[in-house]
This record gives sequence, C-alpha cells and structure tokens, in this order.
Amino acid sequence: MTSETTTLPTSEQIRRAPKVLLHDHLDGGLRPATVVDLARETGYEGLPETDPEKLGIWFREAADSGSLERYLETFAHTCAVMQTRDALVRVAAECAEDLAADGVVYAEVRYAPEQHLEQGLSLEEVVEAVNEGFREGERRARENGHRIRVGALLTAMRHAARALEIAELANRYRDTGVVGFDIAGAEAGYPPTRHLDAFEYLKRENNHFTIHAGEAFGLPSIWQALQWCGADRLGHGVRIIDDIEVADDGSVKLGRLASYVRDKRIPLEMCPTSNLQTGAAPSYAEHPIGLLRRLQFRLTVNTDNRLMSGTNMSREFEHLVKTFRYTLDDMQWFTVNAMKSAFIPFDERLAMINDVIKPGYAELRAEWLFRPVSATTAVSSESDTV
Repeated sequence: MTSETTTLPTSEQIRRAPKVLLHDHLDGGLRPATVVDLARETGYEGLPETDPEKLGIWFREAADSGSLERYLETFAHTCAVMQTRDALVRVAAECAEDLAADGVVYAEVRYAPEQHLEQGLSLEEVVEAVNEGFREGERRARENGHRIRVGALLTAMRHAARALEIAELANRYRDTGVVGFDIAGAEAGYPPTRHLDAFEYLKRENNHFTIHAGEAFGLPSIWQALQWCGADRLGHGVRIIDDIEVADDGSVKLGRLASYVRDKRIPLEMCPTSNLQTGAAPSYAEHPIGLLRRLQFRLTVNTDNRLMSGTNMSREFEHLVKTFRYTLDDMQWFTVNAMKSAFIPFDERLAMINDVIKPGYAELRAEWLFRPVSATTAVSSESDTV
C-alpha cells in the first residue's frame, strides 16, 4: 500500500497546518468591524460604508483595480483610525489573534510608524503600543489553544525622507519585539537607492531588512534592492520572472540577475492574491510562483493585506493547491523556506522548524492511517496471508 501523502490537502487541513508569514501589513489587515468601531471612537467621518460587512466588500472591490497606486489609496481609511495608543494596541492584538486562529505559528508584521503620528503620538509611542498589542494577541491566542510568535518590521515610506530615522528606531527596539526594517510604497519614481543612508546604517549595525521590489516595477528595482542596498529579502520580487526565458520545448534559461537570486537563496515574499489585484500577475495559473517553485527559488507564501485582498494564509494556500495541485509536502516546503528566512536568531528558527513545523505536517500526513475502516471492505482471502 502507498501512503496518501500525494493527495491534495483539504481546506480544514490547510487551516490546521502550521504556517509562517513574512509579508503582512498591519494597516492592511484590520477587521472591518474594528475599522467601524475605531472611526466612531475617534470621530473619523471619511469611511465610505459604516456597515462592517459592506465596508469589507468596499475594501476588496476598491483594491481590485489592477493598479498599485489605486490599491494603496485604500490605506488612507485604515491609517486614519490608527492614530491613538489604544487603537494601535487593539489592532495589533487582533492581528495576532486572527493569524493564530488561521494556523500561523510565526509572523513578521510590518507597519510604518510615521503614518500614525497625526494625533500627537511619538514614533517611540507608536512602536511600544504595537508591541504591547502583539504580546496581548499572543496571550489571547494561547488562551484559545493557539501558539504564535509575532515580530514587527518597521517600514519607511519610499516617497518620504525619514528612512534613516525609522532605521535607527528599528535598531533601538530590535531586542524588544522589532525584528527588522522595510521600505514600502509606490515603486515607480521612488527607487530604493534614495534611502542608501538607511541601508548602510543597518548593515553597519548588523541588522536585518527587506525591501519592496519587483512588484509594480521590474528588474531594475530588484537589482538596486540587492546590489546597491543589500536587502536580505525581497518584498514580492515577482518580476524576477522577466529575467527567465521559457522556450517552446519547455527548457528554461535564467538571466544573470535571476541566477544570482536563485544561487544566493534570496527569499522572495510572494503574495499571489495581492499580485492579481495590483496587476503584477493576470491569474493564479499564470502567477510566476508556479515556474519559480519548479526552478527551486527560495519562495515564501504571504498575504500582504488581508483586509484589502479578502484573504488569509489558508486562502492563499487553497488557491495554490487548487491551481498547482500542491500537496502537504509542497506546503511544508514553502513554510520551511519562510522560517529559514525569518529575522530571528538561527537557533530559534531551527527549533521552530524541527519542533513545530515538521511535526505539524507529519501529523497531518499521517491522518489517513486513522480513517475509519469501511464496513464494505473485502475480507482478505487465505492466499493473501503471510
């Protein structure tokens, strides 16, 4: 008898599988009901809908534009209600709870402190409030039978001029919940090289950083992020496909940059649903993740913005399982890749892989052994005995 490890996982198995999330925006993952509550509490009157269900639909439809710039406009509403300490604590705690309930065991959640100063908070107060929320969310998750660890990535906006300041902030809080740095925002016209001072500072401090690159803009963005800035990971990086040629006979030729990314095992933070919304990929079937998986790039699966994309990690994997016939083995491959690429110490990453992730998938793969025996199963004849 052969095991059933090659069968497709069910939706319920996907949800229970341990997952690792490296690319998730705090201001892109609010519960619609929380947005409504916070708008009422803070006096924000700009919401297009005040019914939580209708508001959730509005966010998804507004983001589903095919334009990164239009997609980013939806964040004006979430950031508007995240301007007080209590709001930040609540949003961060609910983020950790929601991820844990979806089977995420480790997450790095990013946000831009500079976008939460409109009601008088300092950068330090923003970071401390979010850290407090993550710890509270971890505690609530434990009470509900889930385990999760959440680290923060501090993001600088690439169109602004505070990258070095945010990098220094990330370094000050690196031992109290902040695990690294990021830059985000519209790529076109705002290359990562505008912030070289921040990246040089982080490298001198032996700190970690990822860069949004190769999403709306192409190979030059990826090249600059790696060769000029020295990024540890690429946020999205989906346009690396532009440096790969597939011949009619199926043979594949990698360009110099694609070869470098693969050879150096540079992690790509893939966000399939978000890429469809912003026009970086036309469909799940045509998403570069399928080819890049076959070519053994260091791929990870992520949500980007759970509210705007109406998604979570389980839904992302469900799309991939349905489209590419991925098994639990494939899911484990993506998950181990992500954990290897996390910005926490090596021994902690290794323990998460060996003590949490691999045992979790092994248990799921073994479930077929314990299915009830059908009453119609034929009795073996004597000639079958050994």
